[in-house]
Amino acid sequence: MPVITSRDHPLIKRLIKLEESSPYRKRTGLTLLDGIHLIQIHCSILGKPENLIVSESYFADTDNKHFMDIIFGYKPPKITIVGDSLFRAISPVKTPTGILALISKPSLQEKTHNRKEVLSVLLETIQDPGNLGSILRSAAAANASHIYLSKHCADAWSPKTLRAAMGAHFFLHIYENSNLKQIAQQFPGTVIATSIQATKNLFEISLAGPTAFLFGNEGAGLSAEMIQAAHVNIAITMPGKTESLNVAAAAAICFFEKVRQDKYSLLSSTIGTK
Repeated sequence: MPVITSRDHPLIKRLIKLEESSPYRKRTGLTLLDGIHLIQIHCSILGKPENLIVSESYFADTDNKHFMDIIFGYKPPKITIVGDSLFRAISPVKTPTGILALISKPSLQEKTHNRKEVLSVLLETIQDPGNLGSILRSAAAANASHIYLSKHCADAWSPKTLRAAMGAHFFLHIYENSNLKQIAQQFPGTVIATSIQATKNLFEISLAGPTAFLFGNEGAGLSAEMIQAAHVNIAITMPGKTESLNVAAAAAICFFEKVRQDKYSLLSSTIGTK
């Protein structure tokens, strides 16, 4: 199998552009998965990727070949081998894993689940891909269904966001460029805004029924318009001396308080029927 060693190769140019350019990703509908973990989750939910790009040393490793056989069976996707030094140059991480997958971003119709919006998330101008990915990861772990991103949010399908989310994308309905005010108005449940200025406490309110949490920009927080669009404004009690929480940490706390209350409610109703 031939080994690509030139940066001028059309595929290499394409991969670099997909890594660096959000407009190019959106225009082509393509993105990159870095590492076997993300690729394995993609295979289990959506099937094989279009193309695997592997470093020469990765492909030469017998254990790696065996693992790929387990994941892909006897009909693997197209495999392109790239010289080690060139792979390091195109990899989106400082320490390359040795394997990338070129995928089409899944349409919402491709999702294998159709759950009600018991827990949804509205994100306004979240800037950092790491924060966005962490929020998606926590949301998926808490069994959230729908994620709505406003304009000017970080690209949900950038390689950095995908790495931070660790496969969460493939369990969620993700809507970009959303009109959050309209979604909040139409949500069939309680919309809760998080703000350090709020007087109500997360741990003192009921999260029964469908719930949508609103989180804002890392520096500016939520806009006044979105705070007003919420049914309830809450803060998270911080007995320590820090002024605020990282937005991804705040989101995780909110999601799992919802999980805790739902579990307690279910347990109470079960005991009550006995």
